[in-house]
Amino acid sequence: MYGWRAKIGRISPSPETVGCEEWRRALPEGVCLVETRTLLHDVTVEGLAETVTQIERAALELASAEVDVILQAGTAIAFFRGFGHDQELSRRINAVTGIKSTTSLTSVVDALRALGIKRPAIATSYLPDIDACLVDVLEQSGFRVAGIRGMGLKRSIDMGKVMPDEIYRFARAVVTDTVGADGILISCGNLRTFEAIEPLEADTGLPVVTSNQAGLWQALRLAGVQERLPNLGKLLRVF
Repeated sequence: MYGWRAKIGRISPSPETVGCEEWRRALPEGVCLVETRTLLHDVTVEGLAETVTQIERAALELASAEVDVILQAGTAIAFFRGFGHDQELSRRINAVTGIKSTTSLTSVVDALRALGIKRPAIATSYLPDIDACLVDVLEQSGFRVAGIRGMGLKRSIDMGKVMPDEIYRFARAVVTDTVGADGILISCGNLRTFEAIEPLEADTGLPVVTSNQAGLWQALRLAGVQERLPNLGKLLRVF
């Protein structure tokens, strides 16, 4: 039986081509991914607002597969309405399913805290107004953002076309241009980051958190899977 150890539910934005594939390739033996989607046109406030109206429907689909935990993917989905919006989404999912729930943004915040990162340098795929929302939410969560730079992409499908070596170079440049950073955050669930994590940690000496890495880490731990995973940075090696 697939999922004999755990079944992880993931609500993905409809254009996403990266997150579920990164997760499937990294999942431990006996853990399976059950995915459903919510329609997303653009990563703008208007597009994200349309997406969150679909969460209960998507959560109930996952509940029918008797998953152990549900994660709302799409980091911006959980922060575009400000501080506390991620917790509201988790409550909505739990209210209709009774299943433990989290979001990519919640996972990122918890991962930064686990690694002791207080002043992240942040690389994103987003437009400037979405970057500003992320900075506000992180600073209200107790962090001091050392620097942030976005790729200026509006469409999620375009984010999935960025290659890992380009993501590495982009994040490395953000760190190089930032003073006082004690960690790196790459925010966007449709950026292919898994191949960039270890090189960035080795070359900068800083711990790295990415949306998909943090989401996988938290979903596994909430599902009771404590296995450490190689090649995905300090977060999954140690915590």
